[in-house]
Amino acid sequence: MTNSQKNYNASEELDITPHSTSTRPNLKGDRLNVFLLILLYIMQGIPFGFSISALPIILQSKKVVTYGEQALLSYILWPYSLKLLWAPLVDVHYIQCIGKRKSWLLSVQYLTGVFLLYAANNINDWIPEKGKPNILILTCVFFVLNLLVSTQNIVVDSWALTMLKKANVGFSSVCSSSGFAIGVMLGSVIPVLLTSEDFCNKHLRFTPGMGGIMTLESILFTCGILFILVATLIAIFKKEKDDRSEGNHSQPRVTNSYKLLWDIVKLPNIRVLLIALLTMKVGFSAMRNSLVYLKLVDVGIPKDDIMILTTAMFAVKIVTPFAVSKYTSGPKPMSVCLKSMPIKLIWSLTYIAFIHFTPMIIYRNGVLNVPIYYYIILGFLNAISEALSYIMLVAITAFFSRISDYRFGGTYMTLLNTVSNFGMTYSSSIGLKFIDFLTFKKCSNDSENNCSTSDLKNTCDTNGGNCLVTIDGYYVEIIICVVIGFIWYWMFKNTLKSFQTKSSSYWMVYVDQKSEQNDDIAVDFSSK
Repeated sequence: MTNSQKNYNASEELDITPHSTSTRPNLKGDRLNVFLLILLYIMQGIPFGFSISALPIILQSKKVVTYGEQALLSYILWPYSLKLLWAPLVDVHYIQCIGKRKSWLLSVQYLTGVFLLYAANNINDWIPEKGKPNILILTCVFFVLNLLVSTQNIVVDSWALTMLKKANVGFSSVCSSSGFAIGVMLGSVIPVLLTSEDFCNKHLRFTPGMGGIMTLESILFTCGILFILVATLIAIFKKEKDDRSEGNHSQPRVTNSYKLLWDIVKLPNIRVLLIALLTMKVGFSAMRNSLVYLKLVDVGIPKDDIMILTTAMFAVKIVTPFAVSKYTSGPKPMSVCLKSMPIKLIWSLTYIAFIHFTPMIIYRNGVLNVPIYYYIILGFLNAISEALSYIMLVAITAFFSRISDYRFGGTYMTLLNTVSNFGMTYSSSIGLKFIDFLTFKKCSNDSENNCSTSDLKNTCDTNGGNCLVTIDGYYVEIIICVVIGFIWYWMFKNTLKSFQTKSSSYWMVYVDQKSEQNDDIAVDFSSK
């Protein structure tokens, strides 16, 4: 039998209804599933928020941790970037009597709970009141925690494809975006603020007391119990749908699980989509709020005020996915993303004027005095920017959910999310790198000295001058990025819109069932 014949026969057994004709979403019968998904994503976000924000801040406040040690600690986040390496194994290893996804979910949840209880029991030794924290053991323990939680992310992303009704699968992006944002906020804010004596005495206590109202030990212990409790409730009350009877459900052997990943990449539509995802965020390289905040700190805005504003933006991240769920859960979520993109590109130009006039607003006779209306304007600009970013994120994640082959959902969703995240990461790094390259300066008392090297800067300082910025590379970069963004938009707009109308068979990877029945013959994956 030829590959084309196998594809034809397999597609007859699979749902090949074009996405544009999908049933309207209706949460009736799925509300508890949506609640469970949100809860699971919140739990994933808590360790991530603690690792990326709370733990580094707590250690830095000890005044005995070097930046080199902080760099070592940053390795605890690597599992989120590397999870594609073991995602195929999650799709093929499982205990059928427990459930394809429950097998992994229960295992990683119980292990996560045990590690959190272990961390709670030892955290006071690892981070003593006085003395040097044990950075190495903290890195090892929280690396394992994030390894477990990133595996849970693979499992939940995949389970959402079958847990929800086919018409409601677009809601999975709302659950992941809002739930993870809530978890990150809880993991970032609670360990820092509720363990702070100053904050608790100022805002939470009627009479001053010693220490915070919680300790790191109690917070980690509570999280550990939460993971174990939720896993137990899922084990008892949540049944996983057995979808082996739905169409072509042969599973690849372990030795061929990574061939499956390669065959997904070889799908023609996937190749185009991956290129689009890798280049999509280049147009937003200069528009990250983190980069905006760095510029504002440079011109004099207090970093504490920036932190408060950053925390306030979590409200936008949590509310936006629910506000747009009516549109992103429909049959054409990519259209929502594409409509938001040019608006965000144009909106980014407002930062040029805002940052340019900031020094004139916040300084009076050389004294820093930031008026309230300045923060209101900044909050408004950032809220619109964050809302547009999250609309695009929710929409594109909903699109991933609609096109992913649910049989290999862990591998499929992890591949698309990893490539999308990598596109954001490298474009942000490029954005930071090129600001200095695009910035031009000159020495205040020597027009021939352009301050382009350390020696020229030192010469200018030695002669009593200052290196003055003549062209700010940040403004130049924003304009360049907007141009690149619109070029990308016109190149990929029609292609990505057309992807929404393609039938499911265009995204399926077909497994030759006969080869699975013979252990001596390798699995044949044929892609349409």
